Amino acid sequence: MDGNDNLTVRILACAIEVHKHLGPGLLESAYQQCLAHELRLAGLRFTLEQAMPVKYKGLNLDCGYRLDLVIEQEVIVELKSVSKVLPIHEAQLLTYMKLAKMNTGLLINFNERLLKNGIKRFVL
Repeated sequence: MDGNDNLTVRILACAIEVHKHLGPGLLESAYQQCLAHELRLAGLRFTLEQAMPVKYKGLNLDCGYRLDLVIEQEVIVELKSVSKVLPIHEAQLLTYMKLAKMNTGLLINFNERLLKNGIKRFVL
């Protein structure tokens, strides 16, 4: 198991703890704040809503993109609370990973009865 595997296991343990207490049905922002609290308790370093500029012809353009969570500067976590994860959600995370030059991403949809059904891990 490499470092990112271990890190994603720790992140997912935090997400499961949040889901265990809250269940499905809340806004993404509620899950984000509760997950941030669990990550702090776990001793993980992270940023919330990190700006993601679009690089275009040598310019960094602020187009309003924000990464939900960047953990240990290694893993991007994109949070959702939707009835169904769509291909566009996966494409969004993959694009963020490429723009940020990070190889590991987690897409977590908290709007599932069992959280394990709402987790997808991506590696570039």
